[in-house]
Amino acid sequence: MADISANFLGIKSPNPFWLASAPPTDKKINVLRAFEAGWGGVVWKTLGSQVKNVSSRYSALHYNGSKVMGFNNIELISDRPLELNLREIKECIKLFPDRAMIVSLMADNTREKWHELIAQVEDTGAHGLELNFGCPHGMTERGMGAVVGQDPEIARLVVEWVMEKATIPVITKLTPNVHSVVPTGKAAVEAGTNALSLINTIQSVTGIDLDTFVPNPYVAGKSVFGGYCGPAVKPIALKMLATISQDPVTSKVPVSGIGGVSTWKDAAEFMLLGATTVQVCTAAMKHGFRIVEDMCEGLNNWMDEKGFRTINDFIGRSVPHLTQWEELDINYHIVANIDQEKCIHCGLCYIACEDGSHQSIGLQYGNPYNTYTIKEEECVGCNLCMLICPVDNCITMVEQRKGPDYVNWKEYQARGLPLNDH
Repeated sequence: MADISANFLGIKSPNPFWLASAPPTDKKINVLRAFEAGWGGVVWKTLGSQVKNVSSRYSALHYNGSKVMGFNNIELISDRPLELNLREIKECIKLFPDRAMIVSLMADNTREKWHELIAQVEDTGAHGLELNFGCPHGMTERGMGAVVGQDPEIARLVVEWVMEKATIPVITKLTPNVHSVVPTGKAAVEAGTNALSLINTIQSVTGIDLDTFVPNPYVAGKSVFGGYCGPAVKPIALKMLATISQDPVTSKVPVSGIGGVSTWKDAAEFMLLGATTVQVCTAAMKHGFRIVEDMCEGLNNWMDEKGFRTINDFIGRSVPHLTQWEELDINYHIVANIDQEKCIHCGLCYIACEDGSHQSIGLQYGNPYNTYTIKEEECVGCNLCMLICPVDNCITMVEQRKGPDYVNWKEYQARGLPLNDH
């Protein structure tokens, strides 16, 4: 069988699945149950100055019968006494020395406070530190969290302070509440961080109660922007991870990927775009700790199928396939094809193409059902009909090149080739 163990900056874990800094990693009882279930590591819920949380704290986006497609929270860092957290971290490490123990930190923004907190955490025997530069609510009003992550120079300064004191690996966690994660990522790498993790949660409003008119979550008639995570943020997380993997500076350090990881397939996609480990939160909160069993088994089976012996065999393999639009091959062309044997004659493809695309599906009325066919001369290969179709492999896309040679947009213009004739 494939070897799914991970080595992140010398921090070894039996698999690449870590629980992210969140309620599931807030206390000893949770972390021990997670390790017993098989998680490879945890990032302990963020430690810092004492805080007071509010009630309620969570809200969610449900879509088309699926619960918690997106998850929103306004919870702050750990509200448990620092001394209690430190003692429990040490106890968890003693009981499970083979698991990764990373501790998330958010100190008051002075060199002295960071140095003091780092020394206290390192005394527990923790394997690494994660700097929380991403919390988008509550802590920002105190000049911490996303406020640091949104300003590359402030982030650079804090990382420099941390690297003066830290003797164990440091991971800088980036906020997605920026136009690009690369500037802050570069500043952190240039300041000496050993690794990056991303993404933290996205500022959001998941919905509004149409009776009270108060956005969720409800706190005595008021609400605030919360941190958004869960399956709905995965595409955004993958894009931001890819930009880190493409940049010549940020790509020099390993990355722990976060954002909507719910299955082994999600994890594989994050790793193909450059992540060495993945962190999970919402899926564990929704389904419980034992989902890691399916994650490990699925990743192992896929690696066996593909012939990958270790996770290093495929980390980053998808990054070279991402390019600029101007470099895409204009001569590459596909058209849709409907398998009439599989078609259930629902007409969804026709409606979508007729009203939302390029009117390239023909309708022939019949009894007892209608028949739908592709007008190949009109089809632009947009994929919409295939994406809409409820039957697997009923609609497929068939290659019909416009020319044998590769021609991108810049070359197309340089040759003076004709544009679309409508």
